[in-house]
Amino acid sequence: MISFFPDLNVWVALSDQRHIHSGQAWEWLHVLPGEARLIFSRYTHLGLLRLLASEVVMGPATLTLEKAWHAYDTWLSDPRVEFYPEPLGLDAAFREATAPFAAKPASKWVGDCYLLAFSKESQATLVTFDRQLLAFARRNGYAAVMPA
Repeated sequence: MISFFPDLNVWVALSDQRHIHSGQAWEWLHVLPGEARLIFSRYTHLGLLRLLASEVVMGPATLTLEKAWHAYDTWLSDPRVEFYPEPLGLDAAFREATAPFAAKPASKWVGDCYLLAFSKESQATLVTFDRQLLAFARRNGYAAVMPA
């Protein structure tokens, strides 16, 4: 089985057809092999709820929290989608992923490194539209792709 771990922008693009990358995300999803699995973590689960119910992000398409939960539940009803609890080795992998940033102030990289560590420990390929994250992942030996 092949596992993919979409980051928040990919989940939002798949959940909202108005998203700039929605078409690209759906094209990617439709070409995945039948045995492919998509993974939610608690981080991406919470993030999807937060972003879909955020007026700053969604504008006039903002969902109520109830409707955001429905969107998440709809994803979980798809047989290709699973929720994974945190893997046992996540803490060590997370520290390792943040090591290149140890001498710098905290930044968006904290969340990105969590995604990288989770994908590594779950043996899944991170899926992201973030070019910087993709480049960092590839330079540092993480499995990552951009939906194409």
